[in-house]
Amino acid sequence: MKNDDQARFLFGISLTDKPKWQQFLICSSGFFFGYLVNGLCEEYVYNRLGFSYGWYFTFVQGFVYLFLIRIQGFTTKQMVNPWKIYVKLSVVLMCSHGLTKGSLAYLNYPAQIMFKSTKVLPVMVVGAFMPSLRRKYPVQEYVSAVLFVGGLIFFTLADANTSPNFSIIGVIMISGALVMDSFLGNLQEAIFTLNPDTSQMEMLFCSTVVGAPVLLLPMILTGELLVAWKSCSEHPYVYGVLVFEAMATFIGQISVLSLLAIFGAAATAMVTTARKAVTLLLSYLIFTKPLTEQHFSGLLLISMGIVSRLLPDSKPPQRAVKSDNATRRSHRKEMNISSENIADEEKRPLV
Repeated sequence: MKNDDQARFLFGISLTDKPKWQQFLICSSGFFFGYLVNGLCEEYVYNRLGFSYGWYFTFVQGFVYLFLIRIQGFTTKQMVNPWKIYVKLSVVLMCSHGLTKGSLAYLNYPAQIMFKSTKVLPVMVVGAFMPSLRRKYPVQEYVSAVLFVGGLIFFTLADANTSPNFSIIGVIMISGALVMDSFLGNLQEAIFTLNPDTSQMEMLFCSTVVGAPVLLLPMILTGELLVAWKSCSEHPYVYGVLVFEAMATFIGQISVLSLLAIFGAAATAMVTTARKAVTLLLSYLIFTKPLTEQHFSGLLLISMGIVSRLLPDSKPPQRAVKSDNATRRSHRKEMNISSENIADEEKRPLV
């Protein structure tokens, strides 16, 4: 838990004056709603319509974000961080989105979200080594992450047997997205930690403004820009789906940034993992795809990982050990000074 003294709002709802469980419930509900709608829209666009323009769709989504942020009343005058902080963050963010969406052309959606579900492990590893965080996690949380990886292996093997839309290119792309995600969450947490006045709107606005131009390079190099523009012009209703998806995802993005600011990157990654499992089940139920015993085995391991993460632990994650040591030394120094003052008082003659 962090930033306890910083006021946080989610679409006008004050989170500061609510207990932690209510904060968690409100943020998680907004996140689940936004990304469940997002998952269903992506399944429809990529698998049902046969469109696979991940970079272009992310680019269009960015403009919808900027429009919605402007409606919320955010302006650059409200920024508390310099633009240069968001350059690295935006490159990582856009690469993650583009690789994730592009992988759908080679992986069916349930396989793709199961890959993404394992991101909690690299998030924890990066958080442990990032200088501004230096988190330490108990063994229980690493065991939970390993269970997710085991579920991933079972699921992808089963999916390769039942679905033709599965290739090594998709695995490489989604693995790259995992690496980007591991840095993304921790970089965002570091920004919130170093400057608690950073708002969720600022984070999303600056990331989108800086990151959107980055997408032009891969779209031009691959020729996707012209092809996607032509295809979507022939099927203009696709833009309606994309706008609806972006509006839902906007709610999810602001909610997940609230989770990240309050609870940290690893806890947020666990919430996103739970969401992906629910999206997977809905995808199979709505689009009538076959589930095998191996699929169920993978889902069982995922469930075990979630349950093990929710079990209480007597040793919560620690962060900024160096800073904590400095604090303890400061406390000891103050105690020594207090002891010296007491000794001086005792030496004074009574009046």
